Amino acid sequence: MAKRDDKPVPPDKKERKGLSRRDFIRNTSAAVSGGVLVSNELLKAQTPRGAAGKLVGPGAVPITLQINGEKKNLSVEPRMTLLDALRDVLDLTGAKKVCDRGTCGACTVIVDGKAMYSCTMLAMEAQGRQIQTIEGLAQPGQMHPVSAAFWDHDAQQCGFCTPGFVMAAKAYLDHTPNPTEDQVKRALGGNVCRCGTYMGVRKAVVDAARRAPGPSGTGRGRA
Repeated sequence: MAKRDDKPVPPDKKERKGLSRRDFIRNTSAAVSGGVLVSNELLKAQTPRGAAGKLVGPGAVPITLQINGEKKNLSVEPRMTLLDALRDVLDLTGAKKVCDRGTCGACTVIVDGKAMYSCTMLAMEAQGRQIQTIEGLAQPGQMHPVSAAFWDHDAQQCGFCTPGFVMAAKAYLDHTPNPTEDQVKRALGGNVCRCGTYMGVRKAVVDAARRAPGPSGTGRGRA
């Protein structure tokens, strides 16, 4: 009768289960290296480039912006937002810097016919686009019909958020000529008034829409 081999198997000979320390270190290193490579590629993709596709910055570079129908030549760092370029370089201070993260609407301007938070757009990205600010809505000494409606309906208190509301309202009325108050409420949901004059704002926008037919920028409201 053959003898049975009952010798215990050494621990290092047993089948190991799970992840060894060496495998863990190897896999972790690969994951970290892959993350660094991906981050570097994303950084390259997001680095501002000039018209010829060349990297620009970090110093100031010359750009040209179309603002209120005029060409503006200025020099900005690639990181500068449109809001900062308007306020700090061009001295167009109607757009207000409040949250600086695209949540309050105080910095609203119109870009290519659409309301835009100027704090969320780089000045370099705005090249070649039509930009309108509150300063360009009417001739000096005159009020734009939307601004006049805000005045008539007491749609402001401190007035700090008012330029953003007026620009958002104008952009909306250009595409929606006869809105209801409920539609205006939804359309201006991205603008915050800390004084709480929302009822006056909605009535003002509806009134501005009713004063005269046609786009709000071409003779809407009273002369």
